[in-house]
Amino acid sequence: MIKETDFLVIGSGIAGLSFALKVAEHGKVILISKTTLEESNTKYAQGGIAAVTYEPDNFEKHVEDTMGAGDGLCNRKIVEMVVQEAPAQIKQLIEWGVNFDQNEKGKYDLGREGGHSEYRVLHHKDNTGEEIQNSLVNRVKSHKNIELLENHFAVDIITQHHLGKLVKRSHKDTECYGAYVLNLKNDQVDTYLSKITLIATGGTGNLYDTTTNPKIATGDGVAMVYRAKGIIENMEFIQFHPTSLYNPGVKPSFLITEALRGFGAILKTFDGKEFMHKYDKRESLAPRDIVARAIDHEMKISGSDHVLLDATHLDSEKLKEHFPNIYKKCLSLNIDITKDPIPVIPAAHYMCGGIKVDKNGCSTINRLYAAGEVSSTGLHGANRLASNSLSEAVVYADRAAKHTISRTNHIKINKNIPEWDTKGATYTEEMIMITQNYKEVQQIMSNYVGIVRSNLRLERALRRLEIIYKETEELYQKSILSQKLCELRNLINVGYLIIKMAQDIHESRGLHYTIDYPKKHTVSEF
Repeated sequence: MIKETDFLVIGSGIAGLSFALKVAEHGKVILISKTTLEESNTKYAQGGIAAVTYEPDNFEKHVEDTMGAGDGLCNRKIVEMVVQEAPAQIKQLIEWGVNFDQNEKGKYDLGREGGHSEYRVLHHKDNTGEEIQNSLVNRVKSHKNIELLENHFAVDIITQHHLGKLVKRSHKDTECYGAYVLNLKNDQVDTYLSKITLIATGGTGNLYDTTTNPKIATGDGVAMVYRAKGIIENMEFIQFHPTSLYNPGVKPSFLITEALRGFGAILKTFDGKEFMHKYDKRESLAPRDIVARAIDHEMKISGSDHVLLDATHLDSEKLKEHFPNIYKKCLSLNIDITKDPIPVIPAAHYMCGGIKVDKNGCSTINRLYAAGEVSSTGLHGANRLASNSLSEAVVYADRAAKHTISRTNHIKINKNIPEWDTKGATYTEEMIMITQNYKEVQQIMSNYVGIVRSNLRLERALRRLEIIYKETEELYQKSILSQKLCELRNLINVGYLIIKMAQDIHESRGLHYTIDYPKKHTVSEF
């Protein structure tokens, strides 16, 4: 089957949904979601969305906090742009029905998280992402120009390569004509042709054993664009959230928002001793890379499986009021956060690199845009400042929408694209190969390419991954496609990029910390 549209949106988080709403006034939109619209990384964002709202906060403070967290690798012009444009986009979210908490005076109840010098995080209790997701989904479902395709999986971006032409990463004239999409209900791969395609597929947390991401976060967008010869950058910077709930065997890991530390909770060792003062003067409110490494170090020297986050000294009623979902979740495990410290452990949380885009969300492939976690904008540098991701997503969705609207009338859909070739493919009888290789990839990345790395670990990870890559490609070439097989293939691609980019940096910087180069150095690449 071949379908045509003006705008093809792949991904249904805050970036994809807000982009779809804005361009739907100017053409037909097809929005692809590999599960239901309600399920996305956005949904699991507890803390909130960062933006300058009231004095004494100002743009310069937010810029400097972002630059500091990014460890010198942020693009200042991009940081200034996002910080200055975020308030207007948050106002748009409010107009679309998103409710942020207000205090008794009717002003927004701002939170503060690690790395922030002021209270600037707008939130809805401790489930801000879910509030945003539900509000946007309701609007998208009621829009006459948006066709929603749930349980559809984007397999590959269509370019000149599919017309038999050579495409290289160095080429400047590569164009995106749409995507091949797997219908998960009937296992058929259909052809979706579009004038403009937006990738908003989120992150890649499931590359690791422990992650706060939903199971759908498998690096699909990055892998697709990499295979299509688009430029990917900064993949070595994988952010581990310092505090996920220690609950072995349960996936995804339940996130204990950084806002709880902003509220006054304190990190302690397994035996109840404070430790963050040894690592940073900001203690429990240091940026995430510092806190995650500190926890990792304390766990290794003590041999414990987790550390503790203690909120028992705080006002119990206010604690339950501000963090009702955390209170409820912990209580279900017989942990009363007003009386008991919370066992926590770092978990893979956010991908700071991704598809390289310019200030309008344009990738290095013409007619292909990216927004949200899947993109690399220059905002985060070597480490994302807490709650900046949702701000980035709405700012770039808006910029991409404005940029594409002015172009669509001049773009014609390429009707010469061949349909997906399934000749000779059969259903695999070796699902055990997929599931086993999936587990092995997670173990390789967790053990060798985690919070702390070394040259030896990276070399070993690459060798192991190359074996799994060859096995998976052989299976892919002869099989009728399945979601699990495609996700495994994507995870292997992304794992390779993380390892190779980590090997290319001979220093510790932000989220990439290696014992071979423990001190930060200024090098030519930066």
